[in-house]
Order: sequence, then structure tokens, then C-alpha cells
Amino acid sequence: MSVMEWPHDLLSFDDWINLPETPEYQVEVVEGVLHVAPRPMLFHQRVVYRLTSLMDEQLPDDWTALNEVEMVLCEAPLTVRVPDVLVAPDSLVEANPPRLDAGDVRLAVEVLSEGTRRTDQVTKFSEYAEAGIEHYWIVDLDSPVSMITYRLVDGDYENFGEFSGVAELEFAGSPITIDLNALTTRRAQRPE
Repeated sequence: MSVMEWPHDLLSFDDWINLPETPEYQVEVVEGVLHVAPRPMLFHQRVVYRLTSLMDEQLPDDWTALNEVEMVLCEAPLTVRVPDVLVAPDSLVEANPPRLDAGDVRLAVEVLSEGTRRTDQVTKFSEYAEAGIEHYWIVDLDSPVSMITYRLVDGDYENFGEFSGVAELEFAGSPITIDLNALTTRRAQRPE
């Protein structure tokens, strides 16, 4: 187990980028305060991987779905989040930046887990809206697997649909179909 020296002050952006990598922990910063949590459980990781792959296969060519990418919401006070899945312009992804600015993210998705439910439904909900992220989807793995989709309207998220079973969605003018139950199985659905 590695030992890391934790900062004793609020983190600046330079402090953040100089932190050592910690693959065994999920690290975010909220208003300069470092938040460290254990990596998600394997089942959660499977769902995130499946969802990212399914979305990426169906998105228009100029958009890319990625998982666990650092997203800077605000530089002062520093807030950096790592959504389970986000969608950004493919041209930006091809440029290979170390992290993304929230202004470049069109959709953020969080998959609820025991330790993140309140943060995803309340804190990130308001942070992502304030940062101007147009779409926010929340996946709940409690049976039956479900998803709530929100869209930013006049600075606030409005519920744009609640789904279980198969979710028929639209992103950037293209249809996206997600079999929510298939996210939790060993073999993911294949879009037709």
C-alpha cells in the first residue's frame, strides 16, 4: 500500500496536476478540498464499461463517449469531477488533453453506488447544471435497473425521461438505444 502526503491547504489547479497518480483510489476536488474514495466495485466498473461502449458505438461520428475522465468544473475554487461516463467532441479527444473543461462536455452520466448516491443525485446534479453541461443522466442499478435523463433548460435541469428496460434516447440528433438490463450482464447488447 502506497502512502501519499495529503495537502494541508485548499488545492490550486497547479497543486492538482502535481498530485501523484493513485490508481487504487478515485480522487476528485470540490472547492479546493481533496475527496478520496475507494475505486468502484467490479460490478459498477462492468456497467460503466458497457454503457460507455454502447453509447460510443451509437453516437454521431463527431462525438466520443469516455469513462473516468477528469473534468474541470471550476478553477477557483478548484472543482474537478470524474464522471462515470462523459461525451465530448471527437476532435478534442483526438488532441489527447490530460483532462477536459466542463464547457467541452455535452453529456455526463453517473451510475449510482452505495457511496455516491447523494453526491450524484444532489451535489453533482447542481454542479453539472451550474457548469452548463447540457445533458445529465443518472443510472440506478437497484432492480429494476433504471435511468433518469435531464436536460439543461434556462440554467436548471429538467427531467426529460425515466426509463427501465430499453431506453430510446436522442443525442445530437441521433437515436441511442440502451438495454438497461444488459448493462448488468456478462455480455452487452449489440445495437442493430
